[in-house]
Amino acid sequence: MHRTPAADVLPKPPHHDPDTPRDLVGIGIGPFNLSLAALAQPLTALDAVFYERRPAFSWHPGLLIDGSRIQVPFLADLVTLADPASPWSFLNYLKARDRLFPFYFAERFHIQRAEYDAYCRWVCENLPALRFGHQVDAVRFNPERDVFEVDFTQLGPDGEGEALGRTYTRNVVLGIGTEPYVPDPLRPLVDAPAVPVIHAADYLDHRERLLAAEHITVIGSGQSGAEVFLDLLRHRPTGRERLHWLGRTEAFAPMEYSKLGLEHFTPDYTRYFHALAEPVRDRLVASQWQLHKGIDADTLAAIHDELYRRTLHGGWPDTVITPGVLVRTAGRIATTKVELHLEHIQQNTRSRLTTDAVVLATGYRERSLDCLLAGLDPYLRRDNQERPRVDDQYRLVMDPSVTGSGCHVYVQNAERHTHGIGTPDLGLAAWRSAGILNSLTGKQTYRLPTRTAFTTFGLQQKEPRIPSARRPKVLTPLMDGI
Repeated sequence: MHRTPAADVLPKPPHHDPDTPRDLVGIGIGPFNLSLAALAQPLTALDAVFYERRPAFSWHPGLLIDGSRIQVPFLADLVTLADPASPWSFLNYLKARDRLFPFYFAERFHIQRAEYDAYCRWVCENLPALRFGHQVDAVRFNPERDVFEVDFTQLGPDGEGEALGRTYTRNVVLGIGTEPYVPDPLRPLVDAPAVPVIHAADYLDHRERLLAAEHITVIGSGQSGAEVFLDLLRHRPTGRERLHWLGRTEAFAPMEYSKLGLEHFTPDYTRYFHALAEPVRDRLVASQWQLHKGIDADTLAAIHDELYRRTLHGGWPDTVITPGVLVRTAGRIATTKVELHLEHIQQNTRSRLTTDAVVLATGYRERSLDCLLAGLDPYLRRDNQERPRVDDQYRLVMDPSVTGSGCHVYVQNAERHTHGIGTPDLGLAAWRSAGILNSLTGKQTYRLPTRTAFTTFGLQQKEPRIPSARRPKVLTPLMDGI
């Protein structure tokens, strides 16, 4: 059994007095809070714990299709872009598994999704601050103690609650992630058992049932839609593919991957975006879809290669690939088929499509914070769209009675409306986590670059903020000598 050198020296977590406030409580253990936990681990003076309701780490398990790759280089791991010497880097994971030389000869800058998932699970196995099987139920502010109260339920192996608990903390970091988005016209069909209408997030769980269907429709023109369509195509017989692929965008477009285009995923652009007016930010997010919702060019090439291969002996594959199509409504025919009512946006024409199975590659939406933060609602400050305001240090803007006491709520992957399209990008994970830790500690715990892009995004530049040193509270004596 291989062990990482870092794991050999990690101390067991000390017993924590439940009445003593922690420095940090993380809610959710996805890649972003896992990045924060990995970078926080060497900071022995920082008392931190991370809660996750799931029993173990799992990263989009329904989309770990053989051969599918993440769309960022392997350097966009949990730590490297903030601390290349960290023991929790992807390269150190390879070293711990004696796989450095095979990786070196593979010459792969973009690793497979399954390998990224395995790397994250390796980090989870070795960080003592992680608490899986813990569901956070509520967060409140206690003004008498100037701390947050975090109530949680400890879950058993079956997911049932076994014990209740409460911890106190000065800072909370929300990393609860996103959830699959199902368009309203198809929502009533998802839970019906007779016809498989599933989100791409659950694709692998239903793959065999989908392949057995006579006709399959994939809806969604992004990367997951392309990967699902390609996987189905590769496993359908030539000439009898019976596949439709529909997308709302005007083309099955490649993701913008030029070098200067990628600079929209730098800290420089994030700072520029955050300083813009709210209406400008909203317009930009909507217009920049090809920067983050397009399809990897290699995936598009693989689809074309597979389709072309099926024409070698004459004829065309039985597939229909149509962009610019909106699903207006959907209904069930008898108990075994679904009828989709379609509208072509450019032609302004309508049609119907009968299918035996539907895969919804319709993306993800940020999970609402409202339920979890209901106890903090009186303190929250919101924008014109009633979204939480987030400052340039990833902190929710709250009433000074909270923030003035040194207590803050940070967010990860819940701030696209304030920080732009780089919010869910893995390439900014380590930088954001390091910035949060710098803000928490009040010093440059991690030295971050002041410039990261060749592009200058505005005429007026906003300099990165350097945290001021955190000073402990001291009592002022009533008179000299007392």
